[in-house]
Amino acid sequence: MASVPIIACLFGPTASGKSAAALELARDTPIEIVSIDSALIYRQMDIGTAKPTAADRAAVPHHLIDILDPIQIYSADQFRTDTLRLCAQIMGRGKLPLLVGGTMLYYKMLVEYIHELPGADVSIRSALDQDAALKGWPALHAKLGKIDPISAARIAPNDSRRIQRALEVWKLTGQPLSVLLQRRTADRIVASQQKAISPRCAVVSLEPSDRLVLHARIAQRFDAMLDANLIDEVQKLRARGDLHPGLPSMRCIGYRQAWAYLDGEYAYTTMREQSIFATRQLCKRQLTWLRAIPERIVVDCISAQAGSYVIDAVRKIWAKI
Repeated sequence: MASVPIIACLFGPTASGKSAAALELARDTPIEIVSIDSALIYRQMDIGTAKPTAADRAAVPHHLIDILDPIQIYSADQFRTDTLRLCAQIMGRGKLPLLVGGTMLYYKMLVEYIHELPGADVSIRSALDQDAALKGWPALHAKLGKIDPISAARIAPNDSRRIQRALEVWKLTGQPLSVLLQRRTADRIVASQQKAISPRCAVVSLEPSDRLVLHARIAQRFDAMLDANLIDEVQKLRARGDLHPGLPSMRCIGYRQAWAYLDGEYAYTTMREQSIFATRQLCKRQLTWLRAIPERIVVDCISAQAGSYVIDAVRKIWAKI
C-alpha cells in the first residue's frame, strides 16, 4: 500500500459547490478532474445534470463526462476500471487527479471492490415494463414470489424498480437474486485481495452546517434549470423514440419528473415540487454515505470561505504524496 499514491477526492451532496471549488483549485494547480457522477456520463443531458460548461471543461480537463449515449448503461465496476486507468494516465502526464462528485456507490466500488451483480439489460427491462403495463407490478411480484420467495418477501408489491431488477437478474443468470446476494460474502475475500492494487483515497467532504440553506440552493438551482429549458431538453430526448422512463439515464432526478409531466401525469407545479423533493432526498442519502467515511475532512459548504478551505485541505493531502 505504501507504493500506491494518494488520490484526493472532493465529495458532497448535490448543490454543495463541488464543481466551483474544484475549478478554483485548478487556477494555480495542475489538476485533471475525474467525475464521480452517474448522471454526467450521458450525452445530450446537459441542463438537468448541471454539467460543467464548455468553457470550464476547456480550462480544466474533465473525464467521465459525455462518455455514453442515454440508451446505454454504465456500471460501478466499469467506473472503477476507467478511474484507475485515468488516474494512472493523469499522473503519467505529471498532473494530479482529483475525483469530484457525489455518486457514493462508485466511490465504494473504487475503494472496496465489492463485485457487482450482472449489469442491466435494456431489452429485458423493456419486456418487463411491457408485461407490467398489461398485468401490473403486483402480478410480476407474484411471479417473483415463485422464483425467489426470499427476495419477494422483502420487496413491496408495487416497488417496480426492485421487482424489475430481481426478475432481470433471474433472466440473466438463471439464479435467484437472494442466492447471488448470499455469495457476496465470498466477494469480500476478493475485495481484500483487490485492495492491494486500489488507490488510497483521501476525502474532502462539503457538508452543510444548516441543511435548510442547502435546500434553498437546491430549489434555486432547479428553477434555474427550468428557466434554461430543461423541459425542451427532455422533449428532444423523448423525440428520439428509443428512450423510455425505465432507463437509468431517464431515471435521473429532473428527467424522470419532466418525462411524467410531458406524459400528463403531473401538473407543472407538481413536477417542480417532486423534482425538488427528490433532490432533497438524494442529498440526505449522500450525507449518510459521507458520514460513514470516518477519516474525511469536512468543510462547511455554507461558509463564504468554503472554496479556500477546500483548497487548503486538498493541498495538505497532496503534500503527503
